[in-house]
Amino acid sequence: MKDPKKDEELKEKEEEAVAEAVEQPVLLPEPEAVVAQTPAVAAALGQQGGGGRSSRQRRGEQRKAGPKKQGSLSDSGLIEKVVSINRVTKTNKGGKRLSFSALVVVGDGKGKVGYGLGKAGEVAAAIKKGFNAAKKEMIVIARHGTTITHEILGSCGSAKVLLKPASEGTGVIASGAVRAVCDGAGISNILTKCHRSNNPINVVKATFDGLSRLKIQKDINICNRIS
Repeated sequence: MKDPKKDEELKEKEEEAVAEAVEQPVLLPEPEAVVAQTPAVAAALGQQGGGGRSSRQRRGEQRKAGPKKQGSLSDSGLIEKVVSINRVTKTNKGGKRLSFSALVVVGDGKGKVGYGLGKAGEVAAAIKKGFNAAKKEMIVIARHGTTITHEILGSCGSAKVLLKPASEGTGVIASGAVRAVCDGAGISNILTKCHRSNNPINVVKATFDGLSRLKIQKDINICNRIS
């Protein structure tokens, strides 16, 4: 049997709770705050108008604000560039062993540059080994102002790289591998062309072969007088 007194008490409590809930003010978030919670809706709101900026405009402002980086400078003041990173697998009896090979170029921007090839189980360790190897094998390149002294053809295996001096304002007309070497050596005006092979390792070696055989401007003048 239901007790009528208990039912009346429950009804009174429910009515009191409802009355308290109605008397308390309900704080709702502003429409702009709700819209801003979803990035897609916020971007659409900015494109529709109302003084808001679109996501494309914000990206354009960020690109203009950030300066272009030509190369990362280390603590010693050297220009360090990573040319390529390759994934190498070696098949053993227990399975395949994965490692990474990194080709890097290091230069001081004043005619001294070197390259190195590092290999390790992690990318960061491979790059570090490559930088250490490149610093030990740096060579001095003969320059004439901001370009090279004369035209030369460097080769390594099937890769051949043609290097030609250029006038002031030409810039570095080269591929990624040759550009890294020129930036490290401080050459800002040069014309280059890669023939027969685009392998980054052979292209870098061919570039160093040509740059290492450059003659000094004094030797060129002497040869011209004799001839």
